[in-house]
Amino acid sequence: MAVTSCTSALHLSLAASGFGEGDEAIVPAFTWISTANVVEHLGGKVVFCDIDLGTFNIDVTQIESKITERTKAILPVHLFGLPVDMDPILDLALQYNLIVVEDAACGFGSKYKGKHVGTFGDTGCFSFHPRKAITTGEGGMVTTNDSKLADKICRLRDHGAAMSDLQRHLGARPYLLSDHPDAGYNQRMTDLQGSLGSAQMDRADDIVFERSRIAEKYDNAFANLDWLKTPPNKVGYAHGYQSYACLFEPEVINENSVSRINGIRNSWMDKLQKDGVSTRPATHAVHMLSYYKDKYGIKPTDFPNSYAADHCSLSLPLFHGMKEDEQDFVIDKVLKFQL
Repeated sequence: MAVTSCTSALHLSLAASGFGEGDEAIVPAFTWISTANVVEHLGGKVVFCDIDLGTFNIDVTQIESKITERTKAILPVHLFGLPVDMDPILDLALQYNLIVVEDAACGFGSKYKGKHVGTFGDTGCFSFHPRKAITTGEGGMVTTNDSKLADKICRLRDHGAAMSDLQRHLGARPYLLSDHPDAGYNQRMTDLQGSLGSAQMDRADDIVFERSRIAEKYDNAFANLDWLKTPPNKVGYAHGYQSYACLFEPEVINENSVSRINGIRNSWMDKLQKDGVSTRPATHAVHMLSYYKDKYGIKPTDFPNSYAADHCSLSLPLFHGMKEDEQDFVIDKVLKFQL
C-alpha cells in the first residue's frame, strides 16, 4: 500500500493494530527520530533499547528486559540497509503477544536468510525519500500478509473511507459517497509519485546491484584500516547499502573516549568537506535529542552504544550513478587521513 512517507507507514501500522494511549513500544535508541515519534503521536510511551555497536541495529539480547505488561509493539529498524536479526524478535513477539512493525525505511534490497526485509513482522514500512534507492520525491509503502490489517490501513490512509474513490467510481452508483467507519488520515500517495516509483522498479535490480558494487569497492579499499570499521558482511544477511555507515574508531571506544573521538571525527569531517567530500554522522541517537531527553529524563550514557554511534559514526558518499572517478576521489581522501 502506497502512502505519503515511511513515517506515515509506521503510524498507520501502529494505529491499525490498535496501538494507543498508554501502550509501550520498544524502539532502538539509535535510529531516525520518526521511529519514536509515531509512538508519541498515538499517545504511547517510547521504551528505548540500546544497539549492537558492530551492526548499528537493535541489540536483540536486551529486548526482553524492556518488556512490561504495557508493552504492545517492537519496532526493529533495518538501519542503513543491514537486516536486523529477526528470529529472536519474532520469538519474543510470539511469547508475549506483541506487534512487530519493521522499520525498513533503508531496507529496499535487504534480505534476511533469503527473505526480503519487511516481510517478517505484522507490517513492513518502506521509504521513498529522495535519499533512498527507490524514490518518489516523498513517499512510502506498507507491506503485510494480514488481509484484515491491510484493509484497516487502506481505510485509515484515506480518511477512514470504506471504499476508495476508484472503487466508488467503478461501482453501480458512483455518485454516492462512501461511509467512513474510521476517523482516518489523509496519507495517500499521489498518482504522479506512484508513477515515478513504478518506473524505477523496472530497474530495481540494477539499482541494488550498483549500490552493492560501490560498497564492495569501499570495502576492499579500506580493508586494512584499523581505525575505520566498515559495514559488516554477515552470512545470511544481504545488505541493501542504503548508506555506507562506518564506525570511526581511532582508539578504543568507551565512555571516557567518546567525546575525544567525536572531536577528531568532526575535525576530519570538516577537512573532508573542504576537500570536496560530503559526509555526515550515520544518524542520531534519539534519546539524546531534546524532546526525548527532556521528557524521559535520559542521559546520553544510559544507552552507551547508541551514544557512541551518535558521536563516532560516519557515512561516506554512496548513490546510484556515482562515477568511478568520484568514488576514487573519496577513497583517496579517506586514505590520506592521519591521526
